[in-house]
Amino acid sequence: MKFDEIVGQDELKRKLAEQIDSGRISHAQLFTGLSGYGTLQMAFAYIQYLFCTNRHDGDSCGECPSCRMLDFFSHPDLHMVFPVNKREKRSGEVVTSDMFLDKWRDLCLRKGALFTPTLWYEQLDLGKNMKGMITAKESENMIKKLSLKPYASSWKAMLIWLPETMNQEAANKILKILEEPWDRTLFILVSEHPELLLPTIKSRTQEVVVPPIDSSILEELAHLWDIDYDTSRIMARICKGSLIEFSTLIHGGCDETRSGLFELFCRLMRLCYADKHMELMGWADDVALLSREGQVNFLKNTARLLRESYMKHIGMDAITYLWGEEDEFCTKFAPYIDNTNIEPLVAECERAIAEIDQYCITRVLFSHFALNVSKLIRKPQTPQGTISTKVSS
Repeated sequence: MKFDEIVGQDELKRKLAEQIDSGRISHAQLFTGLSGYGTLQMAFAYIQYLFCTNRHDGDSCGECPSCRMLDFFSHPDLHMVFPVNKREKRSGEVVTSDMFLDKWRDLCLRKGALFTPTLWYEQLDLGKNMKGMITAKESENMIKKLSLKPYASSWKAMLIWLPETMNQEAANKILKILEEPWDRTLFILVSEHPELLLPTIKSRTQEVVVPPIDSSILEELAHLWDIDYDTSRIMARICKGSLIEFSTLIHGGCDETRSGLFELFCRLMRLCYADKHMELMGWADDVALLSREGQVNFLKNTARLLRESYMKHIGMDAITYLWGEEDEFCTKFAPYIDNTNIEPLVAECERAIAEIDQYCITRVLFSHFALNVSKLIRKPQTPQGTISTKVSS
């Protein structure tokens, strides 16, 4: 992947290219930023620029053997590690990234290395309760691979996607090599949540912050789809610098996963308003069927929609980040969220997320969550709007 293929981020591209051109290459770098900002893309482009034998004008050539191999994410001197897991593992079976390289490369090719962790976990089909992780065995494999001489390049690179999914044993095993790597060996860690990394890992890396994509660039992209100026500006603001969110809006406004989470939110709020406690138990059963990753995403999305509804309630529609059916529902729902309940409601979401991370019984968790939310939803004597009993399609 060339720098030129990445949307925006011109200043960062220039700095990274200059770093390599001047020979000031930090052996361990931590690229941080959400997937939609192009963080993984930037890491691949940096490695390609380093490996390229004919780089010029601040970019790789795209034609040399190294570039052609990296176009397919298959260079022999590029090793990749990412969180994996497997259902129905045999007793004692150790799961590593090498077992899923074909799936990983296929997803990188199809999405241009622009995808979320959730989409990757869907490719793995982990089911309801399993999470992807990077194990101690994976760390041992990294050390073995990097101890070998380069095959086709003068450098070796190890790309670790989502290092925050390393358990403590795995992280501890690579500390020594991060501090004193072999000559001409590069570590690139690509993280969405660097705050979850061990301090000892962070202290051994140089952080490269990948910022949100400039909204003016997203507005220009929207114009290419014949979208008018006002709508383009709203879309760019809603995306918050994420090209993934932008693509979702351009291609229909909501992907299947997000639509499902929104439907669950609407159902919950309608049942809470109507005090239909028995139906809330059925709702809790449905949410408990989601994967733990899906449950956390639902709670984060719920907190977001509650905050946006509150902003509408206090008359700050101009700075809300809503679109389509979300905007329509939250406009009607806003009268029920005010100063008395917004903080307790968001706190309920945060508490539930913390309990999911502790592997609680999620059916019980969401039953309590639904009942607590029901108590907190304000019921105005003369509501300014009504909550429709049907989600608009």
